[in-house]
Amino acid sequence: MGNFVGDLFQYYKDGGYVMHGISVLSLTSVTAIIYKLVVFRRLSGNVSEFIAKVRSALLKGNVKGAIGVCEESQTPVASVTKSALLKFGAPREQVEKSMENAAIHEVAYLEKYLTVLATVANIAPLLGFLGTVVGMVLSFDVIAEHGLNNPGLVAKGISQALLTTAYGLIVAFVTQPFYNYFTSKVASYTREIETASNILFETFDEMDRMSGSARNA
Repeated sequence: MGNFVGDLFQYYKDGGYVMHGISVLSLTSVTAIIYKLVVFRRLSGNVSEFIAKVRSALLKGNVKGAIGVCEESQTPVASVTKSALLKFGAPREQVEKSMENAAIHEVAYLEKYLTVLATVANIAPLLGFLGTVVGMVLSFDVIAEHGLNNPGLVAKGISQALLTTAYGLIVAFVTQPFYNYFTSKVASYTREIETASNILFETFDEMDRMSGSARNA
């Protein structure tokens, strides 16, 4: 194990200064990934069960109870639904506007730091390729100065080129799948918000029909 760690450290040193830039990107990526994993874990919940509870409370005329259900859940769907329930009784346009504003806020929160991950996934390989160019330039400088009489120095420059490329690609390979996963989660939450909004307005319409029937009776 000690030899393995020592070899990695030596590879890191041999890669040159570009390795430090890639390491900064790597730490940034890991921090963003951990943050997003914690956020999405905290926001997880059974949306179908939540919607069923809200509908049940509303159809009983218990708007406060429905708001209470929203407050018990910390999902984006619950926040958007609560914004509509707080406007219950207002014109439909106002309710829709309130939900739209809440949805924009929730989606922006869900997308936080996704641009960071996308940037790391794009820039890390480029930095690696920059290190490749630097390494190859060093190799050609050695060849120009010493010819091919000193293959060790030539190999050192080529080694630096390969190491930086490998490091940059590894960081990108780790970051890109997480970026794709988080993007799909945001899309999933957005669809849930749209579905919940449609069901909520259908429930409001059903409540209006029930109250109209009660008045006619």
